[in-house]
Amino acid sequence: MGESVAEATITNWLKQVGDKIEADEAVLEIATDKVDSEVPSEVSGILIEQLFGKDDLVQVGQTIAIIETEGGELVSVVKEATAPAAVAEVTKMVEAAKESVAAPVDFSDSEKFLSPLVKNIAKEEGVSVAELAAISGTGKEGRVTKNDILEYVKNRANQQVVSAPVVSAPKTVAAPVAQKAAPVSVSGGDEIVEMDRMRKLIAGYMVASVQTSAHVQSFIEVDVTNIVKWREKNKNAFEKREGEKLTYTPIFMEAVAKAIKDYPGMNISVDGDFIIKKKNINLGMAASLPNGNLIVPVIKNADQLNLVGMAKAVNDLGGRAKAGKLKPDDTQGGTYTVTNVGTFGSVFGTPILNQPQVGILALGAIRKMPAVIETPEGDFIGIRQKMFLSHSYDHRVVDGALGGSFVKRVAEYLEAFDVNRDF
Repeated sequence: MGESVAEATITNWLKQVGDKIEADEAVLEIATDKVDSEVPSEVSGILIEQLFGKDDLVQVGQTIAIIETEGGELVSVVKEATAPAAVAEVTKMVEAAKESVAAPVDFSDSEKFLSPLVKNIAKEEGVSVAELAAISGTGKEGRVTKNDILEYVKNRANQQVVSAPVVSAPKTVAAPVAQKAAPVSVSGGDEIVEMDRMRKLIAGYMVASVQTSAHVQSFIEVDVTNIVKWREKNKNAFEKREGEKLTYTPIFMEAVAKAIKDYPGMNISVDGDFIIKKKNINLGMAASLPNGNLIVPVIKNADQLNLVGMAKAVNDLGGRAKAGKLKPDDTQGGTYTVTNVGTFGSVFGTPILNQPQVGILALGAIRKMPAVIETPEGDFIGIRQKMFLSHSYDHRVVDGALGGSFVKRVAEYLEAFDVNRDF
């Protein structure tokens, strides 16, 4: 799940006790921070016990369920059988299976090509050379694949179990689960919808952030005419050469990373009465999801990326966020966050800090504005591309001098953008 992830919440069991599970099939869904993931089974078998329930918090490394593999089904049949003849018959099958597994099998005489994986499975399941020869392979040139031998083993085990008379264990009926009463609309015309899990998390984070930090904002207007012209001139060539779309976001991220190197006091976090100075510059980029929720994937070591690398990282994380394919570690370890409120037409905003970070920068919409242009021949009014940068910072540890100087440095890097640079 990633080195920085220590725990997860179980959000949904996809398999229930008694269900059959195939190898690599998803058993349950978990959530870490704001990322949902599926946990697949490493083996085929039957789910016999769930050690945690829905909404339980589980530490990484804990056992969450017990799956009985097909090799153990015969043992469970012995325990459930009541007729002496059935017990004797099944016990005989178990002993025969043990002997076949214990005996070394030599596959050198086999005329078929067998991969090491297939040989290992055959040894573990006691499949003989003769049995392998009879399996119709679905691989290239009729080779036996992993799925072929697993299907053969499964069918063989099922045939053995069915041949033995077994008295099934009584089925247990689950007790009814008490449902939480939903609020009722008094007028009858309002629709009441419960928040989904992610919205509840976001709500909790936002309230906690406001209660934790003393939010202060600084705003600065930036002339980004050179950036707009350069992007329009190079975006097609960039996409043709790199196979990536060139948006404004990586250009802004590049400037933010440079400014953080100049002002490392913005790359810190607070833990009680202690300040933690972060070694790496990991930029979070707030991204809206199709369902209206928000998530913040992180560009690790952003200061070490050139513009091409930054564009690839932005497009990769943004694309996987919208597709719901982010991994838990993709949202961990951020040291500073950037949010593009201009995407929705906002001129500027006052974003809430992403705890435990001490700064977040909002990028406003780029607009054509009349501006005074100074020249040696005098001042005149022209049309320029401008935008606002809104910097929210934690006044517990960041004063106005640092917070204002930082956002001013970002603006200076953007206004000094070289229109003749290569990408």
